[in-house]
Amino acid sequence: MNVGIDYGMGRTNVDVETGIRYGVISQHSISQAWSDSAEPDYGKPSCPKCGNEALSIDKCESEDVENWDCAEHECSDYVCESCQYVFGSESAFGDEPQGWNYEGDGYVLTDCLDSDVIVIKSEFYTLGNYCSPCVPGAVSLESDNPDGAKAYCLSHDWFEDGKAPYPVYRVDNGQEVLPEKAAA
Repeated sequence: MNVGIDYGMGRTNVDVETGIRYGVISQHSISQAWSDSAEPDYGKPSCPKCGNEALSIDKCESEDVENWDCAEHECSDYVCESCQYVFGSESAFGDEPQGWNYEGDGYVLTDCLDSDVIVIKSEFYTLGNYCSPCVPGAVSLESDNPDGAKAYCLSHDWFEDGKAPYPVYRVDNGQEVLPEKAAA
């Protein structure tokens, strides 16, 4: 079976320590688990006046910070050394998240493109075809291919019916992990 083209040429969307590719799956395939687990990412704090990077007030080295301009009705969480301005979290971040992430249970996941999730780290892998040029070097988790490239994947418990649409193997020993329902 054809695995596709590695548009990343072996250099992108791959864990350089293990050689395992990052896996990509539609959010719709794991919608409930993703919406229950993912946390919003609002990016780095920035100054609401000039847009420069903001520092946590406890990292500010200026001894004159108590004389700086201060946002009304906000906590003193952040400072802009350029503007000499003190402001709270409500001004340091935008109203909408820049993306969504999940870190836990051995996984590192983040959203990508408009409606996909990329598996950057996992205790599990599968074999599949390379993604299109949109995510160069990554592997589509919706393209089960026994001759495919090795990619981090999600275990069976991320899917509503308790079974992944691909075989799941453990990274540490290569053993196949069967769905709970099948193992019972």
